[in-house]
Amino acid sequence: MSELNPPSSPLLPLKLTGQDTFRFRCHKEISCFNQCCKMIDVTLAPYDIIRLKRRLEMTSNEFLSLYTYPFEMDGHGMPGVKLKPLEETTVCPFVTEEGCGVYEDRPTACRYYALGLMAMRLQDSPTDENLYFKVKEDHCLGHQENQEQTIDEYRKEQGVEEYDQVNRGWQQIILKKRSAGPAIGRPSPRSYQLYFMACYNVDSFRDFVFSPGFLDSYDLKNENVDELKKDDVAMQLFAFRFLKQVLYAEMSIPLKPEAEAKRLKRLEELKRLNPYDNDLGSDEPSLVD
Repeated sequence: MSELNPPSSPLLPLKLTGQDTFRFRCHKEISCFNQCCKMIDVTLAPYDIIRLKRRLEMTSNEFLSLYTYPFEMDGHGMPGVKLKPLEETTVCPFVTEEGCGVYEDRPTACRYYALGLMAMRLQDSPTDENLYFKVKEDHCLGHQENQEQTIDEYRKEQGVEEYDQVNRGWQQIILKKRSAGPAIGRPSPRSYQLYFMACYNVDSFRDFVFSPGFLDSYDLKNENVDELKKDDVAMQLFAFRFLKQVLYAEMSIPLKPEAEAKRLKRLEELKRLNPYDNDLGSDEPSLVD
């Protein structure tokens, strides 16, 4: 708990479920309106990037270059992206005097405010679950408003359910990496390059999927290929499945028989030539080598 809630953290250390109630309301007449948007520290989830790049009519490459910066999500360098403030400020690039300029497509973290979300898997549980925390910052007066609601009601009002549904595969990948513990060591740069592309750059990942090398290796006969070519959300969900397969061996996209045979033959030949090398095959992407 101390790691999640250091002394300076605005997160209150009480874990809440969807049926718990809290009091909060944000509106234009409140004196602190827009203050949270002038002191941003917003981690972007994959679906946030899809919604914002669509809104701005950009490619994911363009959006990442202009509006984000990378950061390390943990001590092993797991890559994440944050929304870039206006130059030499902490101000959101999309805030206006009237409020959020991209309100209908605002990021997950903005929709959840003034709540924090944590995905976790209890010991011996086969599934993950979401827990919530109140976020109380000194500038925010919304907690003094009279409106009370359950967390599930607030999530529905803020339109966050769709975001959580699309981002769930990403949360599961992060959760599995963290639950593996420190013994796994630092994953390879190649693993993280693949992870970054698949999670945050859907346009580049689409080019990767429809490249000759990928199509020669993976059998897409059970996939809706036309949908993958046109629909960013469908491609993002496919990307999560692909990551779970190559990183955690959760198989859902079949390899073509000849591709698997070539891979095994290549590994056998390498082992024959280097019988004492225990790292053969370690160039395969993995977050839990």
